[in-house]
Amino acid sequence: MLTVEAPQDWWEVESLFDLSFAPGRELLSSYRLRDGVPPVGPLCLVSRETGVVGGAIRYWPVRVGEAPALLLGPVAVHPTRQGEGLGAMLIQTSLDRAASLGHDRVMLVGDAPYYGRFGFERLDHVQMPPPTNPDRVLGLELQEGAWRNVSGQVTPWQEVACPPS
Repeated sequence: MLTVEAPQDWWEVESLFDLSFAPGRELLSSYRLRDGVPPVGPLCLVSRETGVVGGAIRYWPVRVGEAPALLLGPVAVHPTRQGEGLGAMLIQTSLDRAASLGHDRVMLVGDAPYYGRFGFERLDHVQMPPPTNPDRVLGLELQEGAWRNVSGQVTPWQEVACPPS
């Protein structure tokens, strides 16, 4: 079952991310965009089975040039739960929720063949802080045309939650 991440889940989710990613994950350029910025709470989801976190996903507010966007990541599934489709469920459920809350665009740094199945495509006119491989900068339109004419440097954005209705 997926639920919104609660404050008391924070350290258990962080432990899952530590387990799932290489040491030094917090040195990646995407983490510079998260420093001091709270995640977008309604989109941060956790899967628990028998009280244990089996998977988690987080989103962060960023700007691309002047356009607001969501930065997806990290997303992780505990090694004992991999291969069950939990990662795909976390991604698709959170994307559906983001669209229903009125967000226009999502981006991430990741593997194009994996994220392509959710509709993510390379963003040629978006610059992540270095050292980021431009081939791994991907985006998804939650509203048609949302990435059209959006370009520039990705920077943190302090305003969170949901866009105005």
